[in-house]
Amino acid sequence: MMYTNKKLETYIPIANLIAKTFGKNCEVVIHDLSIPQNSVVYTINNHVTGREIGQSFDHLVKDVLLSKKFDNDYNANYITITEDGRKIKSSTALIRDSEDKVIGALCINYDLEKLNHIKNFLDEFMAAEQEKIETAVEPFDNVMEIVVDLIDKIIGNTKIEHLKRKDKIELIYFMDKKGLFLIKGAIERVAEKLNISKVTVYSYLDEIKKPQYK
Repeated sequence: MMYTNKKLETYIPIANLIAKTFGKNCEVVIHDLSIPQNSVVYTINNHVTGREIGQSFDHLVKDVLLSKKFDNDYNANYITITEDGRKIKSSTALIRDSEDKVIGALCINYDLEKLNHIKNFLDEFMAAEQEKIETAVEPFDNVMEIVVDLIDKIIGNTKIEHLKRKDKIELIYFMDKKGLFLIKGAIERVAEKLNISKVTVYSYLDEIKKPQYK
């Protein structure tokens, strides 16, 4: 039985419809962003990228929220690469509740490798570009609100005073992997939530660059 809320469940028929329309090379994933560490709550044709229920989001921050093409709660036709080197064409739309709060995301991943032999006929369909963001940038529109909400949910209701140093480093490691620190203001928010200084956050970020975290 899949865990999610009723609002997200209404997107399951849409996910199935998209996958059925575009065939076995089209994967559709539904994320519940109220549980960031285990956000994947539904997948179909998940052989495309191997996404499994209970996994976390990967490209939401870097390829969607920070993209210059992100508008009206979606980014369409960006490129990601699988671990085995396959090119995937992806699109992501945010899902909001009745109070206009972001609660989830619907992601479409299409395996382009099967189309290479007819690429000349599909150039327009396959047109996409990949943005590489390496330094912290100013958030725009409502991106900071979304990122702050993700940070708050990742840290959750944990009693901060009971967290050990290694626990805080693990949380920061997770958030760094997900690209949250690419947004200006995220470090300050994390420092505030964990009741530590910005300098400490930076020292933890240096710590996670060590080999045991690779």
